[in-house]
Amino acid sequence: MTPSPFARFRGLLPSSEDYSGLRSSWRADLVAGLTVGIVALPLALAFGVSSGAGAEAGLITAIVAGLVAAVFGGSNVQVSGPTGAMVVVLAPIVAAHGIGAVALVSVMAGAIVLAAGLLRLGRAVSYIPWPVIEGFTAGIGVIIFLQQVPAAVGATGGEHSSNAVVAAWQAISQADWPQALLPLAAVAAVAVIMLLGRFAPALPASFIAILVVSLLAALARLPLPTIGELPHSLPAPALPALDPALIASLAGPALAVAALAAIESLLSARVAATLADTGHVNADRELFGQGLASIAAGLFGGMPATGAIARTAVNVRSGAKTRAAAAVHAIVLLLVVLVAADVVSAIPLAALAGVLMMTAARMVSLATMRRVLRSGRSSAAVFVVTLFVTVAFDLIVAVGIGLAVAAFFALRALSRMSGAHRDPLPGPSQPGDERIALFHVEGSLFFGAADRLVEEIASEPDVEVVILRLSGLQLVDATGANALAELVLTLERRGATVLIKGVRPEHRELLEQLGVIASLRHPNHLFAELEAALAHARSHVRRSAEDRAG
Repeated sequence: MTPSPFARFRGLLPSSEDYSGLRSSWRADLVAGLTVGIVALPLALAFGVSSGAGAEAGLITAIVAGLVAAVFGGSNVQVSGPTGAMVVVLAPIVAAHGIGAVALVSVMAGAIVLAAGLLRLGRAVSYIPWPVIEGFTAGIGVIIFLQQVPAAVGATGGEHSSNAVVAAWQAISQADWPQALLPLAAVAAVAVIMLLGRFAPALPASFIAILVVSLLAALARLPLPTIGELPHSLPAPALPALDPALIASLAGPALAVAALAAIESLLSARVAATLADTGHVNADRELFGQGLASIAAGLFGGMPATGAIARTAVNVRSGAKTRAAAAVHAIVLLLVVLVAADVVSAIPLAALAGVLMMTAARMVSLATMRRVLRSGRSSAAVFVVTLFVTVAFDLIVAVGIGLAVAAFFALRALSRMSGAHRDPLPGPSQPGDERIALFHVEGSLFFGAADRLVEEIASEPDVEVVILRLSGLQLVDATGANALAELVLTLERRGATVLIKGVRPEHRELLEQLGVIASLRHPNHLFAELEAALAHARSHVRRSAEDRAG
């Protein structure tokens, strides 16, 4: 029985079952939430600064979107907030339209993602091939790393290109090099501490690195640019200015942001489900919740949010069982704003750049790249093209091109698996059998293979009867059915009688609609058994021979 629209909508809303295990897991959820909150703080600040919207926007997003997604999302352990991938998309928007456009983009993109959840599009991410995902992820890592170069060399002022590669080169060439060594030293110190953190994985290495470098900079009074003043409370929610001209110009960017938010959130939730048994992931509810999260973040002056794979992994590995852990993470960050805003404002930008550089380096996994490149030429080509387009041009365009390249190789492989083979006639040979061609059509008859199959069959000379065995045909699309109808008509015009055997029930309606059955010389030329078709063919050949003799 198909559920009613109201029942489907109710399935997207929170329920008491979301917290059914909280009574026994609250301690683990509390510890996990505290841990993730500490880990998320430097990342929220860094992603806010790197996007151009400011550290405040990053914190607001982590708090507001993190809480809303925890309550309304489709995963019990997903942690949401600002992410590196979103920064890559937002930075050009800020450069083109100003910081004021970020909140509006967040609301617009959130509405699109929410609508995708209502339309039950949550399974769409499963159609993205693995090489595309890995190329996309590696490309994001490269861009995030390059985006931090200006802060790492102290060249944060001046105009830089919106392309990360060009901007990094401009920053290096414009840096005041004797003085640039100081922020580079801060970046190096953060990197060393985070690398040492591998020997103590339970400790929040990024937080410790930020703390150590900030203390050293303050005690030594180093001339390093800092985050600057932060508010001591959340701003009041307000609807962004709805300028029709600005909305029209942001329609494309908002769609790109929404696509990215949906893809990254669903991928993150899927990864979380593989790390531990933390319950079912409702993909449609995840989109619904992430859409609400971005809308809420935009109303508070934040930026679009997505599920964060790294923070979600920390949450799971810290023992989180319910969505209460992600809610605690948001509350921890809110307490930072209320209590420690002045302390956080003194963090050097170079330290945040170091954290993001290390985060980006971890996104580019050499082991994963080797696996993809060794998995076959087509997979390697898809990976390289997606990675290149991501870095050189645009994130969302890269996904589209990657999908197109992957589809091309998939269709080519499917086409090569299809074929029409002339089989020997079964049973003892009889006079006239040489004038009968039995073709076994197998695989797929679709737009990528139809012409080749038609050429193979139509090229047979001196044939009076052609029997097409279609029982081995797995897939037929409209192009394939139309090509088959044209093949029958072509053979009939040449004087060959066409018999069709073994039309599968799932293909019959399409073949009838596209005229394949009607193109046969007689309705009786459609057979269910090969023996009957062969007997009819031999009878036809005998009659033709008798007519020629007479």
